[in-house]
Amino acid sequence: MKYSINLFLFATIMLAFIRCKSTQKTEARTNEWVQLFNGKDLNNWHVKIKGYPLGENIYNTFRVENGALQVNYDGYNEFDRRFGHIFYKNPYASYILKLQYRFIGSQVKGGEGWAQKNSGVMIHAQSPQSMNVNQDFPVSIEVQLLGGLTKGKERSTANLCTPGTYVLINDKLVTAHCTPSTSKTYYGNQWVDLEVLVLGDSLISHKVNGKTVISYAKPQIGGEHNTLKNKEGEPLTAGYIALQSESHPVEFKNIYLKVLAFAK
Repeated sequence: MKYSINLFLFATIMLAFIRCKSTQKTEARTNEWVQLFNGKDLNNWHVKIKGYPLGENIYNTFRVENGALQVNYDGYNEFDRRFGHIFYKNPYASYILKLQYRFIGSQVKGGEGWAQKNSGVMIHAQSPQSMNVNQDFPVSIEVQLLGGLTKGKERSTANLCTPGTYVLINDKLVTAHCTPSTSKTYYGNQWVDLEVLVLGDSLISHKVNGKTVISYAKPQIGGEHNTLKNKEGEPLTAGYIALQSESHPVEFKNIYLKVLAFAK
């Protein structure tokens, strides 16, 4: 019996040591820039397109071209509200995300008028596995990306949209679906730098070309687009990152993440 107890104690000590080393290894990855997209393939990314099962990348919508992650519709006859998202494999809680994006080409036939030069980066998103097959968008916070359409007509980018969520701005609950940022308008197919600071369920802010254009706080689940009714009112402390397909071709590159705190 004494021998068995000693073996049990030894195993317990070793398990604790392994867990400690594992934690130290994980913590060592915080505050370091990690490349999410390698410029070569879509490894570690998962596609979910409305009307299709997870992993079915219809018409090669999401692809890699010349080192960029491209959303392309050359295989579509018509868009037919087939909104899509490509999710990075891991959820995160607090981090800085940075990337470059640009709009290219023309909107596919059948795309909504508001979706011209329109895409987005979803943060604190529900997992792709939890989405309904016919769900338009994941419950998430959307960093809405817009390109200028008409010279002289302002159209800000890195705006806030809230599919199935609410936030606070200046301590007031925001129920409007989209809130414009203070960014300038970007025309043509120029690359734009985007940076998003996410601090769990406290502060989130967007930067465009190094300038903060909107900040908000206390993201939570709720609203008319909420498909997670059993979680209404819960704070959004962590979630997935996804890039959007809304009918206008767009490219993303140099996608990096600096983890400040991992999702539990």
